[in-house]
Amino acid sequence: MSTTHSQSVQQALDGCRPADVTPIRLDAETLDSTAPSYLRDLKSELGENGYQPATLVVDAEFEEDCSLATQKEADRLRDHVRAAAFLGAGRLDVIVDDVCSTEKVEPALAALRERADREGVTLTLSGDATLA
Repeated sequence: MSTTHSQSVQQALDGCRPADVTPIRLDAETLDSTAPSYLRDLKSELGENGYQPATLVVDAEFEEDCSLATQKEADRLRDHVRAAAFLGAGRLDVIVDDVCSTEKVEPALAALRERADREGVTLTLSGDATLA
């Protein structure tokens, strides 16, 4: 971590005041859609009720040894990175239960982490998948 990054975080924290909101962990399976119009309405309703998504949790399935299936799942997860950023969640927790082909999955998850970084979302993995 660079010194500049540390200083900018500290400056932001120095100006903080408590907010009357409750951070929540939101399960992706409860979302009706990842479309911006739906997410905008959801974010508004959550805010009106004093909630702020801190983490979006999504289950991932990489059970097929097929590049197309892996890409399709990676695309779905990328939609959830965008959803987390749109909702203001700082973290996307991806739970991976089964990985058929680590050779196919690891590059897809590495690309997903890069996308999450660009969107300002921290990607965490649990289950059978890891990233170096």
